[in-house]
Amino acid sequence: MTITLYGAALSPFVRKVRVVLAEKGIAYKHDPVSPFAPSEELLAISPLKRIPVLRDESEGPDATLPDSSAICAYLERKYPAMPMYPSQPFAYGRALWLEEYADSDFIGSVGGGLFRAIIVNRLMRKDADHALADDTWANKVPRFLDYFEKELHGRAHYIGDTLTIADIAVASPFVNAAHAGYWPDAQRWPNLVRFLKATHARPSFAACIAEERKAIQGLGVPYAG
Repeated sequence: MTITLYGAALSPFVRKVRVVLAEKGIAYKHDPVSPFAPSEELLAISPLKRIPVLRDESEGPDATLPDSSAICAYLERKYPAMPMYPSQPFAYGRALWLEEYADSDFIGSVGGGLFRAIIVNRLMRKDADHALADDTWANKVPRFLDYFEKELHGRAHYIGDTLTIADIAVASPFVNAAHAGYWPDAQRWPNLVRFLKATHARPSFAACIAEERKAIQGLGVPYAG
């Protein structure tokens, strides 16, 4: 086994890479290092001090890549079977855009306003900040949900009729929201909820979610998904 993925499983970025690895059938070792207590090894290979980082020893002893998007793009080129990126130019560009949108502004809101306020606080033995989480969900998140609902156009996937990196990137942060106890209203965002349920039920996602729920089951926060 030549590939090692560094990063805590609860990270939406780590989960994104793990889903791509699973969908492509790539064996790997997972080192669940936390960004809150980074090892010297992680600090040496992650200039931004973030997770995930991938090491591929088949490319050399120092072959590491930080950043989930760079990692997924690398895996696509090295393991082209079960493609996660569209082949047509515009569809490819749109997939990159949806990945970026989910990874930046959306995760910024979900991660800071929901997951950190509820789950991270509880893990650090602090009180959950329900006021912040409720305000984030009510006032900051709906614009993202409106966009994700609209961009589906009633389809099962964001691009074409197969799973792509766009689907994976959009679906991953919603796991963190569900861990924190938040889930979109199926009446207001029916296509999005249908997409999320189907995507999270895939073995690649379901295995991650089950592992994560086991790790935080003692916090007493019901999974909302």
